[in-house]
Formats: sequence, structure tokens, C-alpha cells
Amino acid sequence: MGGDLVRVIYTKFDGSAHRDYPAWRLAENEHGVWLGVRAGTDSIYHGRALRQQHPYVVLVPRHAWWTAMFSPEPRTAEVYCDVTTPARWPDPGAVELVDLDLDVVRRRGSGLVQLLDQEEFAMRQEDWSYPPEVVRRARQAAGWLYGTVGAGVEPFHSAYRPLLDQMV
Repeated sequence: MGGDLVRVIYTKFDGSAHRDYPAWRLAENEHGVWLGVRAGTDSIYHGRALRQQHPYVVLVPRHAWWTAMFSPEPRTAEVYCDVTTPARWPDPGAVELVDLDLDVVRRRGSGLVQLLDQEEFAMRQEDWSYPPEVVRRARQAAGWLYGTVGAGVEPFHSAYRPLLDQMV
């Protein structure tokens, strides 16, 4: 199934908990670190315990302002990208990310690409005083993701499929 267990910790910009779950290190390549989550994995989502109903694969790029989650059917989101601060690895067994609210999703079947949570981003930008550089980088990442995910180029085309097959 993969290598070591990695704790994936997402917080919000104000430091509050967002998501926290264990994942298996599956691979590392030019796109970043690939992590896998099996169905039935216990996690925390917005401070509440949650058991994952479906497996998925997460790509954590080395220096980019995003992460990507790839899911099998019956999930309607084939690709779900969170705009985040670049990953911080305090040790090999943990990765920390700050979720910046913006998301880019590619829907299964239709291929429809959507930019989500723009209102939430604008509200939190004001409420939590996002620095101008964070705002600029988040918007830049969202725009890049929207075009790249929509064009279906790697790593959003098929690079994830063999890894996802390991988790199903």
C-alpha cells in the first residue's frame, strides 16, 4: 500500500483546526509527495470526528500554494484542489498546511471546472487580515489551477490513477 504514515494537518489562517487525518506515503516525483487515504480512515474535519466513506489520494507539491485530492466514483468531484500556503514538513511524519478558502474542482463526467468559495475568501481576507502577498499568491494559485485542471494536464490528467488504484 505504500510507505510511512504521515499526519496531514490543515489549519485556517487564524490557526483554528480545519482537517487532520493520517495518510500513507505512496510516492514522490516531480509533482510532489503523493499520499493515500483508505475508506474507513478516522479523521477530524472542522473539529468533528469523521470516518472517510471513500478512499482518495492527495498530492502535496513541494513549494506550490495548493494541494489536490483525487477521488474515485461515486464522488462527484474527481479532482478537488485546496488553495493553501506551501506545505511545511516539521518532520517526515507530518505535513502542515494553511487552507486559504479558495477551491478548484473538476466534476466527474462533465469535466466542469469550478472556482469555489470566493465570497468566503473575501470575507476571511478582511476578518483575518490576510497580508497582501498571501492574497496575491492565493489568487494566482486559484487562477493557475482553474486553467491547468480544466486543460487536464498532469498531474491532473492521469498521473494519480495508478496511485488511487492502490487505495481502492
